[in-house]
Amino acid sequence: MQKKYLTKEEALQKLRQYCAYQERSHYEVIQKLWDLGVRKAEHGDIITALIEEDYLNEERFAIQFAGGKFRMKDWGKKKIYYALKEKQVSNYCITKALNAIDEADYLKTLHSLAEKKYELLKGEQYLIRKKKTTDYLMQKGFEPELVTKVLKQIAEK
Repeated sequence: MQKKYLTKEEALQKLRQYCAYQERSHYEVIQKLWDLGVRKAEHGDIITALIEEDYLNEERFAIQFAGGKFRMKDWGKKKIYYALKEKQVSNYCITKALNAIDEADYLKTLHSLAEKKYELLKGEQYLIRKKKTTDYLMQKGFEPELVTKVLKQIAEK
C-alpha cells in the first residue's frame, strides 16, 4: 500500500495545531514532518511559515523547557543543558534558557533537595550518607562545585 503524502497546506495546518498545543523545538517539528510523511523538499517552506507565524520559536521553547524542568522536576542546569542538546537546540538559546532560571531559586531548590536526601539517610555512616546525597544531586543535574558547597554547609549543622 502506498503511503499517503499530505499536501503542504495540510501538513502546515497539522503542525500549527502541534505547535499551538505546547512549545516545540525545531528538531521535534522536523521529526513530526517525517512522521506525517511530508516530502523533504517541503520541510524548509513549512518550517519558515511556522517561524513567520510565530508558532515556532526556538528561544521561547528553550526558556519554557528549562523553566518547566527546573520547577516541576527539580532538574539542575547540567541535566537541562543535555536535554536541550538532545533536542538540537542552539548553544545561544541554551545559554539564554539557563540564564533565565533565577539563581536564588536554583540555590534554594538545591539546598532543599540536599537537606531532604541527607535527612533521609540519617542511619548511614557520614561518608556513605555524603556520597549518596552527592550522587543523587549529580544525577539531578546539579553542578559538582555547588553540590560540594551545599553538602559542606549541611554537614556543619
